[in-house]
Amino acid sequence: MRLRTLNVGCFGGGTGLPALLGALKRNPWVRPHAVVTTFDSGGSSGKLRDELGVLPPGDVLRCALALARNEGEARRVLLGRLPALGNQRRGGHTGGNLLLSMMEQYSGDFLAAVNGLRALLGCRGYVWPISVERSTLCARYDDGAVRRGEVEVDEGHDRGLRIEEIWLEPPATIHPAVATAIEGFAAAVIGPGSFFTSLMPTLLVDGVAERLRAVPGPIILVANLLTEGDGMRDFTAADAVRWVTTTIGRPVDVVIVNEGHPRAEVLARSREEKKVPLPVGDMPDGCLVVSGAFWQSDIARHHRRRLSYAVWAVLSRSLLA
Repeated sequence: MRLRTLNVGCFGGGTGLPALLGALKRNPWVRPHAVVTTFDSGGSSGKLRDELGVLPPGDVLRCALALARNEGEARRVLLGRLPALGNQRRGGHTGGNLLLSMMEQYSGDFLAAVNGLRALLGCRGYVWPISVERSTLCARYDDGAVRRGEVEVDEGHDRGLRIEEIWLEPPATIHPAVATAIEGFAAAVIGPGSFFTSLMPTLLVDGVAERLRAVPGPIILVANLLTEGDGMRDFTAADAVRWVTTTIGRPVDVVIVNEGHPRAEVLARSREEKKVPLPVGDMPDGCLVVSGAFWQSDIARHHRRRLSYAVWAVLSRSLLA
C-alpha cells in the first residue's frame, strides 16, 4: 500500500456535513472539499435571500467554519447572532451570514465571496456552492400536493405526506468551477444531512450527475440516524440508496449506517418529534454496507471521529490497496 493524499468531495448541507468535514480535515491523507446546497429558504439564510437578493449563505458558512484552521474560535465569532436594535433589519442574523452576504454584494460574485471567506479562515479544503443560479426546491407528495421551498417541503413530511418526486424550479446548472473540481475528486461522500432538503438538491443540479458518474473511486452515502417526520416513517437507508442511484445514474458503492442507539429517554423524545432510528432495509445488490455505533450522545448527530474513520476505512480499502 502506498499512502497518498486523496481529494474527496463531500456533498450536502445542513448540520451533518460540517461534522464530517471537521473530522476529515484532521486526517493528513484526506483533503476534504465541500460541495454545498444553495437552495435554503428558511431561517437567517432565507431572510437574507429575500432582503438582499443574495444566495442563502448558511450552509456554505457552516462548512467553511468546519474546515477552518481554528474552528472553535471561528464558530464562536461568526455564529453569534447580532441583536436587533430599533428598526434595524439586520438584527437576528449570524455575523457570518451577514459577512458572507456583504462580501457577495461587494464583489458581485458569490463564489468570490466564499473564496474570500475561505482565505480569511485558513480552510484546509475548498467550499463550493453547487450553483450560483437562484432556484427553489419543489416536491410532489403521494396525495398529489406540490410544495415549494425547503421549509414547505419539511412541513409536508411533518404532516405525514410521502414524497413521490422532487425537482428544482427553475432548473439550476452546476457552476463551472465546481464541475472542474469534481473531475479531480478521487471519491465522493454524500451526507449526512436532511435527505430531501440538503442532500438531494445538490444532486439535482444539471451537470452534477454526469460528473459523479466519472469519479474514479467509490460513491459513499452516509445514511442519517433518524427518519424525518411521519412522511418518512417507512423510509430506509436502502430507499436513500435507490433515490441517489436513480438521480445520478450510477450505483452507490458504499452506505454507512448506524447500529448504535442512545438512552431510551433520548429515543422517546425523538419519537415525540415523529423521528425514529433509520432502518437499513433491503439493500440493492452490490452496495457494501458499513455499520457501526455512530450515535454516541444525547444529540442525534454522528460521532465525528468514528464517522471519519469509517470513511477512511472505505477510501483506503478502495483506493490504496
